[in-house]
Amino acid sequence: MSLPQRSAAPALARPAGYGQRPVHRSAVPGARPAVQHPMAARPLGMRPEAHAPMAPVAQRPAPRPAVSFLTVTEVAAIMRVSKMTVYRLVHGGELSAVRVGRSFRVPEPAVREYLAGARTDVA
Repeated sequence: MSLPQRSAAPALARPAGYGQRPVHRSAVPGARPAVQHPMAARPLGMRPEAHAPMAPVAQRPAPRPAVSFLTVTEVAAIMRVSKMTVYRLVHGGELSAVRVGRSFRVPEPAVREYLAGARTDVA
């Protein structure tokens, strides 16, 4: 008893793996594909839209000055008070702060403003 013979099946093209180019095989060995990649036709260093009129580009807003934030410990060291005093000032609304997670960050200008407003003249 013999098993039926399989007929020769055409080879199926495998999809390209990640990061690999798909392989295009033609019937004639060594022949180049008729369709070229759209980027292959342009010279190097030229953008595809360089030949077409460019749309107006939106202007970026002026960069804002960077605000540095201080921790409660750093503010306490600058003001030479305890951390608890800084927390009281923040919770009382006398010193503005930003809550980041479970901790507070105090903007550096807020510390300067508080110290400028806290000065008293002794006669």
